[in-house]
Amino acid sequence: MAKYNRIFAALDGGSTQEAVARRALSIAHDNKAEVLFGHIIDSVPYEANGIDFAALSEDGRLRIEEELQVFLDRARGDEAIPAVDVQVRAGRVAETLIDALIKPYNPDLVICGVRGLSNIKYAFVGSVSTSLIRNVTCDVLVVRPETLEDHPQD
Repeated sequence: MAKYNRIFAALDGGSTQEAVARRALSIAHDNKAEVLFGHIIDSVPYEANGIDFAALSEDGRLRIEEELQVFLDRARGDEAIPAVDVQVRAGRVAETLIDALIKPYNPDLVICGVRGLSNIKYAFVGSVSTSLIRNVTCDVLVVRPETLEDHPQD
């Protein structure tokens, strides 16, 4: 089995976020790996409004830190996990995720969640998981939240 030293966990801010966090931290613990949680706020709806993207990103980071506080606190107290960080950026989701967060971090593993897009929406925008599989040079794990329902909370 592959040994992972740096794990990037892509958070969607929605239904798969907790499952991705749980899986990332479990793998990080088992591999004694560091973890970077990353989230991209889609900038497209805000581009014409003159929004302060730095402030929007910081608000997003604080929200994610709050939503995942139990997991982050546990991970930061786990001696097997050398580092845990959360970064949020604003931009076009798939491009910014890869170029601003994943490539600079240079992970051995990227973990993301699956979200059920309708066929029409998928045809127009694609999916982040498909973009990651096609464009990153490391392993990609796509987590289905329902696969964790039978397991006790970590």
